[in-house]
Amino acid sequence: MTGIILHHYEASPFSQKVRCFLGLKGLAWSSVITPNIMPKPDLTPLTGGYRRAPVMQIGADVYCDTQVILAEIERRAPNPPAVTGLDWAVNFWADRLFFQATVPVIFGEIGDAVPQAFLDDREKLSGRPFDIKAMKAAAGVMRPQWRAHAAWVDQGLASAPYLSGAKPGLADVAAFMNIIWLSRATPQVAESLMAGLTRLPEWVAAMGAMGEGVRTEMAGRVALEISRDTQPGLPPAHDPADPTGLAPGTHVTVMADDYGRDPIAGTLVAATADRLVIRRDSADLGALHIHFPRAGYVAVRARPL
Repeated sequence: MTGIILHHYEASPFSQKVRCFLGLKGLAWSSVITPNIMPKPDLTPLTGGYRRAPVMQIGADVYCDTQVILAEIERRAPNPPAVTGLDWAVNFWADRLFFQATVPVIFGEIGDAVPQAFLDDREKLSGRPFDIKAMKAAAGVMRPQWRAHAAWVDQGLASAPYLSGAKPGLADVAAFMNIIWLSRATPQVAESLMAGLTRLPEWVAAMGAMGEGVRTEMAGRVALEISRDTQPGLPPAHDPADPTGLAPGTHVTVMADDYGRDPIAGTLVAATADRLVIRRDSADLGALHIHFPRAGYVAVRARPL
């Protein structure tokens, strides 16, 4: 598998999750560093306005949200296999419930040192105040919840070195995201919340040792040129039983259902049980296929572009 371009930034926990998955697969990839706040001039032209990190690009196909990014990596690079059983449900738990516990624990601790520009940006992204005082108050409630989530991981390691068994898989990568984020952001808090969870240290060390694959830096303008000079790949087959009733060729708007609900308009290419693909055309970049997951995103009929 070649041609992976990851638009990301170092401190992003979701970007770290994808980098860890690339390490598990031992893949080569190109790194485009995108700012952690708007504007993002080398990213939003690709996505039609989607601004959350990371975004994966392969030619003129653009993958938004780690759920669809990891699914596409697994599809294109199935060895070693990394998805079994209810791994996608574990991934969604890590992205939502575990992440929602991690945010106030971290920002309740480090919030006073966060630049105001970052706070303002996150308020625009979420549509609600990014209130450090409230997070400090919530941290006391969320710390025991965070420990409960971590304890589930510890319990899951009782019979095997990884959650996925003898070898690491998606469940491990997903759970690792919040644990390593807290460990790096506030080491002392992480140590206290994982005290007595005796299986976690060895697992955390093993997950970190997987690395991030073979990384090469790339300028954002080069990634845009690649998209301009490439045609989108063959899309998945449309599901005629899709519950929305939307057919290929319909003008739609896609948006996340939690935060960062910037509406992305395009023409539906395919809707499957786990993916939405829309097409956007621009004078600068030509045709782009933009991929979103179904879980956590909605698509509605829109006016023609």
